[in-house]
Amino acid sequence: MTTTVTPTIESHQRRIDDIEWLRAVAVLGVVVHHAQGNLFNWNPAWLGNLLGHLDMWSGVDIFFAISGFVIARSLLPKLQVCQSELGAASRQVGAFWIARAFRLLPSAWLWLALILIGAWQFNRLGAFGSVHTNAMAALAGIFQVANFRFADAFANYPYGASFAYWSLSLEEQFYLALPLVALLLRRHVAWLLVLLIIVQAILPRTLLTMSLRTDALAWGVLLALTSRLPIFDRLEPRWLHGRRWLQRAITLLLVVAIAAVSARESLTIGHRVSLIAVLAAILVWLAAYNHDFLSGLDGPIKRIMIWTGQRSYAIYLIHVPAFFFIRECWFRLIGTPPQGGLIPTAVFAIAAGALIALLAEFNFRMVERPLRRVGRRVANRIAKPSADMA
Repeated sequence: MTTTVTPTIESHQRRIDDIEWLRAVAVLGVVVHHAQGNLFNWNPAWLGNLLGHLDMWSGVDIFFAISGFVIARSLLPKLQVCQSELGAASRQVGAFWIARAFRLLPSAWLWLALILIGAWQFNRLGAFGSVHTNAMAALAGIFQVANFRFADAFANYPYGASFAYWSLSLEEQFYLALPLVALLLRRHVAWLLVLLIIVQAILPRTLLTMSLRTDALAWGVLLALTSRLPIFDRLEPRWLHGRRWLQRAITLLLVVAIAAVSARESLTIGHRVSLIAVLAAILVWLAAYNHDFLSGLDGPIKRIMIWTGQRSYAIYLIHVPAFFFIRECWFRLIGTPPQGGLIPTAVFAIAAGALIALLAEFNFRMVERPLRRVGRRVANRIAKPSADMA
């Protein structure tokens, strides 16, 4: 019998600091966007003015582009090695799904449970919403259909405190579909991705299609496919090496452009999302070289951004329930809901930032990192060929 060489799930991959930096930008933008109406329910004028010109709800599209690139960069080469043998390919797909499940589901389910507890036991102000509403939202999150529920609930009925899970469900659907599509289409997968981008650029964006938008994900996968070709090295912007001021200027320009397009009401939502996906892909392209093209920074600021990026998944899960927790604490301590003003705004912002950072660190160290290691070990055992095939 010939020996089948099956790649395993790597226990450690080289960290791309610019990807972590970009994750930090994305999650901080989403947190600021969600602060209006969830943390500051009195809508501070300065925040409304800011979001009227520079909004970052599109931070999720940056996450999509990153996910498409990072996942495809790791997964697709493994599938190409063994795609001619069904058994080896099946093990790789199973190992990938197991690793993803251990990476994402424990934290997601933990915070769904804590949101339910908050709605049940810590909800005098009613910020969390009803237990029934959050129970339905939790089920949608567990079964990875939160994006469909979000589209149905938008402006029709309350979703619950886990409304941010819509994008997680979309990513999970992507993780389920990508390896199967890659095995089915093989070298033609890029054509499907191009078709997805073109179709979404042409068709009108409804609530449902907005909750199923895959432009940025497709761009990320295309970047991963291109990164294995000689042209990727030739396209490297070597003129950015050592020019920190230029790196900062280009990064700032791209991030501000995404924020400005997000807030540009004169553009249709479809045109905005398509353009945002392209700009997000450019950021991921610059980050992919891991030559510090994006941050252009050293010292404490860079370390803080990388720390934030590494904990961005936890921050994304935690920030909305943390906002509601702060509001509930204020109500219980002061006796009345906040009416706005400088002091409540400052107190809420500082308290929310500290609480999110503390809980994110706890989640990263006690839940994400340990279970990620377990997931890798289990996935490696699945990916490894059995003795009778050797």
